[in-house]
Amino acid sequence: MIIGDMQRKREFSLKKVTDAIAAHGGTTLLSTGITGDDARFALAAVKAGARLLEPNHPAVALARGHRGVTTMHAAEDVRHEIAFEEMRKVVEGVRAVVGPEIFITVGVPGSFTETMPTPFTEDQAYALSRAGADSLHTHKSTLQDLKEVADICHKYGLLVDAYIAHPSDRHLFGVPAETPEQVAEIAKGMQDVGVDFIGLMTGMSYEGVAAGEIPGVVRQRLEAMIKSVSVPTLAEGGINAVNFKDCIGTGVNILVVGTAFDDIARKAVEQTVETFLQR
Repeated sequence: MIIGDMQRKREFSLKKVTDAIAAHGGTTLLSTGITGDDARFALAAVKAGARLLEPNHPAVALARGHRGVTTMHAAEDVRHEIAFEEMRKVVEGVRAVVGPEIFITVGVPGSFTETMPTPFTEDQAYALSRAGADSLHTHKSTLQDLKEVADICHKYGLLVDAYIAHPSDRHLFGVPAETPEQVAEIAKGMQDVGVDFIGLMTGMSYEGVAAGEIPGVVRQRLEAMIKSVSVPTLAEGGINAVNFKDCIGTGVNILVVGTAFDDIARKAVEQTVETFLQR
């Protein structure tokens, strides 16, 4: 009954992404962190030119101080405890502020590799789609799980972005692959099971925001992924105003940036408060 409708919805959502990639010269920005889950900062990002936004449950755990967490590393350990309804409301609010032309992908409990049994259901896919989400942001660690998620999401008009991780990463944010050859193989597998956007976790997450150029091994892994698939590609983890040009040089389509925005906002607040308190 709604197969055709939901296909059209996915096509419209995909066009938002491809149009942004084209408008920004082949590589665009997926703005996350504080700019994804706080409607005020989401609107600021959009006014500056961002067309893709990503609220996610670990960022919300950090923003809400869930269980007293003060770092993203700590938030990752309790992210599954954030209520799905909280994430639905975040999507609904951000969508209401930024309008229909902006692409929103959302991470929710169950869309990541969680530490506790946390299923992602058809009812949740339906609810996110109705709230205004275009895509589900996933960090699943097997192709089987990704296929199940993609099938559910596509049924209700949601696209899916998924990632390739390194086996040694502190948090497993995707299907593990070590060598460039393994990265290419997993990327092809992701495309085969229906993933709409395929990304690579750089391994520079959180601490990487202090880095300069991206390491050569990261570049090799990125290029292997990009060459092996035809869907839009992403790079996530530790990307900032210093190293982003090196990432663009790989040919990747989308840079996922969150912690860099969080750090800038935090420092701006600290400096402004200090200014007001100067005597």
